[in-house]
Amino acid sequence: MDCYYSNLIDHICQPLDIDQAMRGEYSSNAKTHDLQLEARAHIAAQRWIDDGGIAAEPLSVEAVCQIHKRFCELLPSSLLLVDAGDGGRQLAIEPGAIRTVGVQVGRHVAVSPGAVPRFLTRIEQAYKSRDQTDRILAAACGHHRLLWVHPFLDGNGRVARILSYVALKSALGTRCLWSMARGGATGEGV
Repeated sequence: MDCYYSNLIDHICQPLDIDQAMRGEYSSNAKTHDLQLEARAHIAAQRWIDDGGIAAEPLSVEAVCQIHKRFCELLPSSLLLVDAGDGGRQLAIEPGAIRTVGVQVGRHVAVSPGAVPRFLTRIEQAYKSRDQTDRILAAACGHHRLLWVHPFLDGNGRVARILSYVALKSALGTRCLWSMARGGATGEGV
């Protein structure tokens, strides 16, 4: 369900489409097909986390880059291209690689590419795991700060939601009955 709600924030991929993709059955519609592959990538990244694939602190630079890499390396090539904003040129997203160009999301102009590593390091330092309450608060604050920094050309929202899953899983020791993805998609708050 985290995958469905995370998809719902970015675009619509129905639960039936996700279920079919998990069985290897894909739509003949190219857009739906790509969204099905994106859903599989999300589920694979989350399973990798659940299986102990990530040993780094939840809000560490290493975890941020590993999650982006794990998610993006399973995406179709069509979803690894973003508009450069200059009238048609497209830029390729490199899984796990910090962006090297400036970006703007709506009215928000993200930090300069050269500053991204410093900001990620600061997030890691500020939100190191302490007690349970601090880790829960760090999940929300780190989610917000990561989106503000916008470290990758694309995939930042998905990475932030998966990272929040990691942080809450670490803090609560559960399979995250509530998640940032579900809360954001249903209006319960992110």
